[in-house]
Amino acid sequence: MLSLDELAVNTIRFLSVDGVQKANSGHPGMPMGCAPIAYSLYAKFLKHNPSNPKWINRDRFVLSAGHGSMLLYSILHLCGYDISLDDLKNFRQWGSKTPGHPENTHTPGVETTTGPLGQGFANAVGMALAEAHLAARFNKENYNVIDNYTYGICGDGDLMEGISHEAASFAGNLKLGKLIFFYDNNNITIDGKATITCSDNVRMRFEAYGWNVQHVKDVNDLSAIEDAVKSAQAVKDKPSLIITDTHIGYGSPNKQDSSSAHGSPLGVEEVKLAKQKLGWDPEKFFYVPDEVSKVFAHVKPQGMEKEAEWNKLFEDYKKNYPAEADELLKIVNADYGNDWVNNLPEFKDEGKGIATRVASQTVINAIAKHIPGFIGGSADLAASNNTTAKEFGFISPEDYSGRNIHFGIREHGMAAILNGLSLYAGFVGYGATFLIFSEYLRPAIRMASLAGVRPIYVFTHDSIGLGEDGPTHQPVEQLAALRAIPYLTVIRPCDANETAQAWKAAVQQKAAPVALILSRQGLPVLDRTKYASHKNLEKGAYILRDSVTEPDLILLASGSEVHICLKAAEIIEKEGVNVRVVSFPSWELFEKQSKDYKDSVLLPSVKSRISVEAGIKMGWQKYVGDLGESVSIETFGASAPDSILMEKFGFTPENIAKKALENYTRNNS
Repeated sequence: MLSLDELAVNTIRFLSVDGVQKANSGHPGMPMGCAPIAYSLYAKFLKHNPSNPKWINRDRFVLSAGHGSMLLYSILHLCGYDISLDDLKNFRQWGSKTPGHPENTHTPGVETTTGPLGQGFANAVGMALAEAHLAARFNKENYNVIDNYTYGICGDGDLMEGISHEAASFAGNLKLGKLIFFYDNNNITIDGKATITCSDNVRMRFEAYGWNVQHVKDVNDLSAIEDAVKSAQAVKDKPSLIITDTHIGYGSPNKQDSSSAHGSPLGVEEVKLAKQKLGWDPEKFFYVPDEVSKVFAHVKPQGMEKEAEWNKLFEDYKKNYPAEADELLKIVNADYGNDWVNNLPEFKDEGKGIATRVASQTVINAIAKHIPGFIGGSADLAASNNTTAKEFGFISPEDYSGRNIHFGIREHGMAAILNGLSLYAGFVGYGATFLIFSEYLRPAIRMASLAGVRPIYVFTHDSIGLGEDGPTHQPVEQLAALRAIPYLTVIRPCDANETAQAWKAAVQQKAAPVALILSRQGLPVLDRTKYASHKNLEKGAYILRDSVTEPDLILLASGSEVHICLKAAEIIEKEGVNVRVVSFPSWELFEKQSKDYKDSVLLPSVKSRISVEAGIKMGWQKYVGDLGESVSIETFGASAPDSILMEKFGFTPENIAKKALENYTRNNS
């Protein structure tokens, strides 16, 4: 006879198995093995309110092993989240609330989009960092208004991925004691036993990172799981890893402990055999016994009660600490008013150039004091990226209240941690490195786009213009690669004032990430009494300098190449050809404009269009048309001073003018 706990665990197992089987697609093995963990956390530990999945002081749960999504959907259904049995039956189908891997934009109760292994683990680190930061800033004696844990489950694959090393090291160094992860130690990967590729001692590895590590030898020992969680909660100065020995496909007579249970349905007959082995009626599908419904019946009212208690606490807090309460609500709701916009700096032409990375530093320090949720840092390049908010201190294990983060040389981890930070509350989080190293964090940028969060990436040293460091550090294809990511807005400003407007556009972006592409070298501050206003950056592209009569030729450029095109235009017009120069900082912002506006900038009647950008030309064809051309770099750079490089690679007014005039002559001959 099954105990009530065993009955509840098996309900989770077989809801998951039935969902996968009905879809004829999915991963049954992980839910079958980890059901006891999910049951223990959600029924006995997690502080959450299924009636309000966005309550700020809830505990977070991250399924980093996102292929086991049916485990999460099943437990959320049982707890009373807005996920019905029909939703479970619609697993992996078009338009369902239950996609193949968890997506926070689709499913109530899902905290983050996971699937690519290791991403969720690092997201959870970001959530734990967010909790520690807000608690340090806003909690007062007798008023712990921010006080929650971040839990998660990770597997062998998560811990093999390099991002887990970056994030675990970061979390251990910061002593994030409210982060508790279960490690699904089933020793199975798709290719067979995990030991064929990995002989790490996970315990020693995490202890070396500064984690508190425990070992539960039987996942079905619920009392051992509960004791481990309580023990982890008692350790305040270390994140915790609970290594839990599990059996993938637990209960399946022919597939338990085999890789075949990982990513394929068990099969109709094997499902029946598994149900029989675990004392379940083999003829019942998507079945929730009444006794189990009663076990979970307390979860929703208990969550509502906990939130009501918190609301009362917060009302008292507001009376005693009105300024702090107002600031906290601004961060929670991402509502920062317009003071920061009114304080954007404007730059004057003082006869010397300003690198856009330097202008960015000025903007950061101007707006940080007006945006309480403005927080970020650099992957050990703060002095080069110019990203320190100088008035607000650095986060450390001794004081989490700072608003600058030392991410260390962990680009991938940085970006995924920023995702977790952004998912926790309405932070304006940013992370910086050189543009060439955007390759290291690209997977996390893609996940930010999928999850609908808005980290800001500050990518400096944006072209061959960085100079002597040479081709290993000179980005060529990175701009095109970033522009290929759906929903990511890429902005490459041409001078200091466009940089201020780029930050404005980035902060105003609510539900997608933004990449700011900034120069190492100084650039002229354009005279806006002579040229069009920098505020036009919000349109993505605009007429910076126009001809007196309708143009014969249009030059399109972004970033450091814009001022070169302005000089090229003067040469071209001496040849009797009318030229328009378009500053084109952002394709994505331009594409949001009306057709009429786009046609007014890129006149359809003008066939001679030349794009100028120190990167590959891929993508510019859309804007230059079949008869236009690109001045670009289709090879790697070289080591030399930036002025020499720009000359050798053709980014001079003379060469641009020559190419443009040749194109115009050819199109009009």
